[in-house]
Amino acid sequence: MQSIKNIKTVFFSPTGNTKRVVELIAGRLAQKLSVPVESDDFTLPAAHADTRTYSSEDLVIFGVPTYAGRIPNKVLPFVQTLFKGEQTRAIAVVTFGNRSFDNSLSELHMELEKNNFSVIAAGAVVCRHAFAEVGIGRPDAADEEHIAAFADTVFEKLQQSGQPLSNTSIKRNEALTAYYVPLGTDGKPVNFLKAKPVTDKAQCDNCGVCAAVCPMGSIDKNDVSLVPGICIKCQACIVHCRTKAKSFDDPLFLAHKAMLEQNYTRPAASEFFA
Repeated sequence: MQSIKNIKTVFFSPTGNTKRVVELIAGRLAQKLSVPVESDDFTLPAAHADTRTYSSEDLVIFGVPTYAGRIPNKVLPFVQTLFKGEQTRAIAVVTFGNRSFDNSLSELHMELEKNNFSVIAAGAVVCRHAFAEVGIGRPDAADEEHIAAFADTVFEKLQQSGQPLSNTSIKRNEALTAYYVPLGTDGKPVNFLKAKPVTDKAQCDNCGVCAAVCPMGSIDKNDVSLVPGICIKCQACIVHCRTKAKSFDDPLFLAHKAMLEQNYTRPAASEFFA
């Protein structure tokens, strides 16, 4: 088996959670393999144009967040078209906000294999939810210990065979054939696809940070209170706003947020497969 000479972290991470998890795995493996780590952050629009190819000497750690139980629908085309392997060994990683990762990890595994990656391991890691007050403090110290143990297991697998991981071994919701349908506090479906962040103009200093961090490039750079483009509810503009001028006031969005905070306070478990 060809030896690994580089670790490449590849991730979409609007609020930094997925980046952190992928880098924890990469750091542990880099130490054990004595190889360098290179980063390919494809969160922002400038990174959505060029195709990348990874060699058989690379180990790719590929991470995306879970939105509605799947790879975010506006991110899926990037995963499908921008990244190519040459029987490149890869670790598939998803993060999820304390509800469930449903089919996101299995979906990522399958998409990577379609692009000639050999997925040898996979993990779904609990993080703080992007917009609901659940999963606060995750990943915590215990999660980090599990991540380190997972990386150690992957290292041992690489030393032995490095054989691909079967997609059927990944736990997933077989009944979920579409994206998870958000619910309100009454248990009925809510549709907030058109919801967009609003700006408190008294708080906003029009610094432009929100426009700079928007993965879809949807915020007007000249007037950041305007969002003419698509909003994927990633919360990057809210998390990075220095004056806390951004928020969501859509009632259906807030109903789903409240439902999550009522029903998903229990600490979900991260899960790993190798």
